[in-house]
Amino acid sequence: MEKELLIKSLSDIVGADHVVTEKAALQDAAKDYIGYRQFQRHSGNNMVNIGACVVRPQNTEQVVEVLKFLNENKVDITPRAGGSSVTKSIEPEEGGVIVDCSDMNGIIEVNETDMYVTAKSGTSLDWMEKQLNEMGYTAGHFPQSLPLASLGGLVATRSIGQFSTLYGGIEDLLLGLEAVMPDGEVIRIKNNPRRSVGPDLKHLFIGSEGMTGFITEVTMKIFKYRPENRWLKAYGANGMQTGLDFIRDFMQDGYRPAVVRLHDPVEVEHVIKLDAPANTALILLIAEGPKGVVEATAAGIEEIAAKYGLMDLGSKPVEHWFKTRNDVCHTYIDQPTYYNLGAVVDTCEISANWSVIGKIYNAVRERMIAEIDNLYLIGGHSSHSYVTGTNLYFEFAYIAKDHAPQAIEDEYFKVLSIIMEEVLRFGGSIAHHHGSGKYRTRWMPEEHGSSYPLMYKIKEALDPNGVMNKGVILVEK
Repeated sequence: MEKELLIKSLSDIVGADHVVTEKAALQDAAKDYIGYRQFQRHSGNNMVNIGACVVRPQNTEQVVEVLKFLNENKVDITPRAGGSSVTKSIEPEEGGVIVDCSDMNGIIEVNETDMYVTAKSGTSLDWMEKQLNEMGYTAGHFPQSLPLASLGGLVATRSIGQFSTLYGGIEDLLLGLEAVMPDGEVIRIKNNPRRSVGPDLKHLFIGSEGMTGFITEVTMKIFKYRPENRWLKAYGANGMQTGLDFIRDFMQDGYRPAVVRLHDPVEVEHVIKLDAPANTALILLIAEGPKGVVEATAAGIEEIAAKYGLMDLGSKPVEHWFKTRNDVCHTYIDQPTYYNLGAVVDTCEISANWSVIGKIYNAVRERMIAEIDNLYLIGGHSSHSYVTGTNLYFEFAYIAKDHAPQAIEDEYFKVLSIIMEEVLRFGGSIAHHHGSGKYRTRWMPEEHGSSYPLMYKIKEALDPNGVMNKGVILVEK
């Protein structure tokens, strides 16, 4: 379709003021924070496709008309929300259209009897949390991207928050939603505590990364806000495996602190910069809720910590983490500290069962050190734990050998492949909470195994023209 006709038609639907065509704005809308893209930009090479335009619907009715028009004309659609992607999920197809929900924002309802909040998909989570706090409530969802994140993106990427051990991930918090299908059909999934009426259709959208439809409205649980009832404790453990064993022990004993973090000795030395003995792993814990529950949680965990001979580091390390936990949104993104060293830096979050998570950690580190001769550092932390296992959030940096754009990308995937291969070898999952985006798609067949063909059947049923966020999750046939 000719670009001029495309832009005019979309302008007729949403108004010319809500269709963006300036090159700088298009580049900004497609801006992803995956490590090698940041390095390319720092080196003066913006290698990202830009769409024909960005369209900003003001309401569900406009989303219906926009999607119907684009679908009928087989124009590629990239849904966009807060713009904090680190997985290439918002990089559009060349000449496609970015449909941005950021103008669709605001709380629709706070139901204090049934304890839920309903808001439009472009609503800032940070802003909504502040409104809830003033009313004595919390959404219980605190991703590191909190200052940037909006509700639609959180659902679409299967987000998780730093207090997840107590409150759960977005899949646990989401009660219902409204979405528009590619052909313009509006569907609503009602807000109930639980239903036994067939498959849970919310999961067609949770983690879909926009490949099935466009989320326009979200309903989440809310909880009583009790910041005065917090217990904060930091421990030092002799090595990563000791820390993992300790967390597994109290999780399987039934304790649920809100925050459970384990930073390996590499992060303790280079990132947190804690003055601690060699090989010290740092455990950060926060419990919150009713006073009696917090006190019982603290007492139980302290008893288990004594069994493991952990170093009691008091509350100061936790207080520092809590104060600075979201600074990455303001200082790390496009911040040149590493780049001035000529280093590409990034993270990769995976998950696995307790029986293998330590083996994955060791195997990744061993291979990185042996195979990446320009490695600057490889470390990581666990930040979300369960009865059955935990996640690892690897952090890596290496000195770029060649600043040519394609060379940067090739070298990045050589490093990333080590993580992907070792996780799959041990039966873990290659993505825990950022969404898989477009950079992990090549590993999706092995990740899903025999269930992978079902993904194509879902896509073909819901988006037969294949216009919704091409390249995420599905390897193009």
